[in-house]
Amino acid sequence: MLNSVVHFEMPSKNKKRTQKFYSDVFGWNMELLNEKMGNYLMAYTAETDKDGMVKTPGAINGGFFDYKNEKGFNMPHLVIAVENLQKSMKDITTQGGELFGDMMDIPGIGKYISFKDTDDNLVGMLEPNPRG
Repeated sequence: MLNSVVHFEMPSKNKKRTQKFYSDVFGWNMELLNEKMGNYLMAYTAETDKDGMVKTPGAINGGFFDYKNEKGFNMPHLVIAVENLQKSMKDITTQGGELFGDMMDIPGIGKYISFKDTDDNLVGMLEPNPRG
């Protein structure tokens, strides 16, 4: 299985301003999630099905998290989907990468963790919940 980029994330200093900018400039549908979901601003760049999955192969959606002036919260990053998060976490450290933060369970989405690759790039990794 090829592990694909499935999501992008960028920091936002002002979610209302970010929402208006990307909606007006690119026509993206933007949705501000509740506090339980970290006040995350979803960016729908492609049409999705009833499960929130993109209908066009290769297209991805993304979102905006709260900007903080610290590593991991002040730069964009990509999210890669994997079949087995535990195995991929082990592979990352074996190959010289470093796990960044703790694994978290994102309600309705799956298990997530960030990591730094061998060039110090911050990347997200997601084991999606099974779809049915």
